[in-house]
Amino acid sequence: MNPSSLSLALIQEVVTIAEKAGEAVMEIYGQEDFAISYKEDDSPLTRADIASHEIILRHLCAFTPDLPVLSEESESLPYAERKSWGALWLVDPLDGTKEFIKRNGEFTINIALIEESRPVLGVVHAPALNMTYFAAENVGAFKRSADNQVRRIVAAHEQHMPLRIVTSRSHRGDRLERFLEKIGPFEHIRMGSSLKLCLVAEGAAHLYPRLGATMEWDTAAAQCVVEMAGGTVTDLRGKTLIYNKPDLHNPHFMVSCPSPLWQNFLEPLSPQS
Repeated sequence: MNPSSLSLALIQEVVTIAEKAGEAVMEIYGQEDFAISYKEDDSPLTRADIASHEIILRHLCAFTPDLPVLSEESESLPYAERKSWGALWLVDPLDGTKEFIKRNGEFTINIALIEESRPVLGVVHAPALNMTYFAAENVGAFKRSADNQVRRIVAAHEQHMPLRIVTSRSHRGDRLERFLEKIGPFEHIRMGSSLKLCLVAEGAAHLYPRLGATMEWDTAAAQCVVEMAGGTVTDLRGKTLIYNKPDLHNPHFMVSCPSPLWQNFLEPLSPQS
């Protein structure tokens, strides 16, 4: 798919697919009890993850039959098979399964179009919050709020102090704590799933440091939203995150508004090898 073909109509089709998956997720979310199993890495898995995956896979394959789909719940595919993919859909059917289980509403459905290792279209749908972020290259970044109003979003451009830093509600670590101690006064926002990146995209936060393990499908759609809003998603060396790598793990990364202010605090961090 040529980037010049990206349009609001194409985005709306992907938004609709995410919303269909969201309806299935919310049907399970509303049940009094739902079964939870665990993967080999001890991450939780629910029927909502699988239902969302199946709906997204079915609709994307019908919508763009020539494009492969790589989902968190797909069977593992070797890089020898993936490396020839110039374009693909990268999907997290339920990002923030821990938040889903906690029933705090902070979970999302993420769908990204990757072209030549870059996310050029992204949809992040939060069904429990009735909210959707979406973006595409040459189109811009937008947010549809619960009142169904759609507005263009832009990352914060001014250096307001104290900084507003968003971190994970469920994933912390000593390295992150040491990093935060170096910064000094800041307003702390805790949030689940890829909504953390979206808060930077809409200017509600200046920085999201992620000094822990994530996978490509966790970030791709929201990275597109951040970048089209004027922000950045880079590793600790300042290189933009890329996708469909041999190893699908992300490096540790920073999501930042255009202000370079956070660079002042990188000295105590050694880049992840």
